[in-house]
Amino acid sequence: QVQLVESGGGLVQAGGSLGLSCTASGSIVRIDAMGWYRQAPGKQRELVARTLREGTTKYADSVKGRFTISRDNAKNTVYLQMNNLTSEDTAVYYCHAYIFPVRPDPQDYWGQGTQVTVSS
Repeated sequence: QVQLVESGGGLVQAGGSLGLSCTASGSIVRIDAMGWYRQAPGKQRELVARTLREGTTKYADSVKGRFTISRDNAKNTVYLQMNNLTSEDTAVYYCHAYIFPVRPDPQDYWGQGTQVTVSS
């Protein structure tokens, strides 16, 4: 069974940095897109950053220049380095991946979520 396991997150002061990582495990043939979404209280889940297998990246405007997404295809792992954090970045961060498992059909997978809290 395929699953995504996240690590990182926590509490940081405004202006600080945090790193998140997410590893996919299970019977995986291939992983296409991997990325991070976040959901703040009372708001919809939104894309933070994603990367395709060949390296193409996309960022939300609000994090451009502050966050960096990267991935290690050999380890089925995606990373998010977050710098110059503000209180607006406080949210639960979810890892996402579009995975081709051995079975069943390819589909979206989500991590359990990790809390990032930025104190001002």
